[in-house]
Amino acid sequence: MKADIDRLMQDRRLDALIVTGGEEFNAPRHYLTNGAHITHGTIFKLRGRPALLVCNRMELEEAQKSGLAVQTATELGYADILEAAEGNALKATVRLWSKILAELGLAAGRIGLYGVWQINKTIALYRQLTAELSHYDFVAEPTLFDEARLTKDEHEIRRIRAVAQRTHEVMERAWDYIADLRAAGGDLLDDDGRRITIGDVKSLVRRELTVRGLEDNGMIFAQGRDGGFPHSRGEDDMPLRIGQAIVFDLFPREMGGGCHHDITRTWCIGYAPAAVQKAYDEVMTAFDISIEAFGVDKPAHLMQEAVLDYFEAAGHPTARSDPRTMQGYFHSLGHGLGIDIHERPSISHLQRDERLQIGNVLTIEPGLYYPERGFGVRVEDTFIIDANGELVSLTPFRKDLVIPLKTPDER
Repeated sequence: MKADIDRLMQDRRLDALIVTGGEEFNAPRHYLTNGAHITHGTIFKLRGRPALLVCNRMELEEAQKSGLAVQTATELGYADILEAAEGNALKATVRLWSKILAELGLAAGRIGLYGVWQINKTIALYRQLTAELSHYDFVAEPTLFDEARLTKDEHEIRRIRAVAQRTHEVMERAWDYIADLRAAGGDLLDDDGRRITIGDVKSLVRRELTVRGLEDNGMIFAQGRDGGFPHSRGEDDMPLRIGQAIVFDLFPREMGGGCHHDITRTWCIGYAPAAVQKAYDEVMTAFDISIEAFGVDKPAHLMQEAVLDYFEAAGHPTARSDPRTMQGYFHSLGHGLGIDIHERPSISHLQRDERLQIGNVLTIEPGLYYPERGFGVRVEDTFIIDANGELVSLTPFRKDLVIPLKTPDER
């Protein structure tokens, strides 16, 4: 949590941290500014002191919504610094930073650099910093924000819950849209007799996300053989077909960047083939087994290993029994999420140093994949470990495999 940042800085021997970047979405900056919508701005924080956000004057109003102390680059004399640097923006930025650090009272020390920027600009900035400000030790320390975001505070949990609720509304709309179609020769048609494709469903989902203040982050809607590859997005021009497994993985975030939710359901329209039903039942058993293996302060990998034990006993290849396999179960059981869709903790048999903590928000998503048999199956919920140490689902949407088509009288 943000309250841990000074301790994390102390652990890493950091006297200060700087979060900078360009106009790209910037998770560390978004995190420290409490979701304020700014496209420019650099944060300076000395250990044990409040953070300062230095922004473009055009974004002053938005920057003040962060709750941080705010100054504009103009107030700090950037125009004069740029003129003295003969218009060299890189040199001017470094000199502005030097002035800010001095005014904050840091004459020398170890400074962690964070943020998101184009790699060429990042390298150029680092070289200029080390050339001109040798009294500071600038370090690319990679883990502070990962560890801070490992547990969520009440504000973050409220935001994630709100995204979850709106995501479920969209899932319901997709279910109802498909259920209202009619079958004709294995295809699905709307009331006008138009053949419906995966692209049609994705377009509906994106519209429904948008009106709820969410944005698509690359949803998966993969049918048949495509669903046998865990991250196949699905082909937009493929017609929807009855009786084929569809892996629908929806992981939207707040519009413009922010907190995520993550849900996967496997659907068969009209009916489920026996092989798909069997795999689905096994995945749901694995899901329940993983929940039974949960415990606060237990190593996260034990949940994954319980699922591996079950799938292997059922005759499925896994990433443990055959690290090269491209069928069966060959991914981790889950991951943390928040501002990024993939955060800590990782629930993997390959990462044995993660322990489950109060305040974790994480997914559980076992799956089975058999592309050459024409299907994949995955089911995923997002959970929070609450203050009582209980694993609480934020994903109450139904787990039915089959979407029954409505009769003409029901439509």
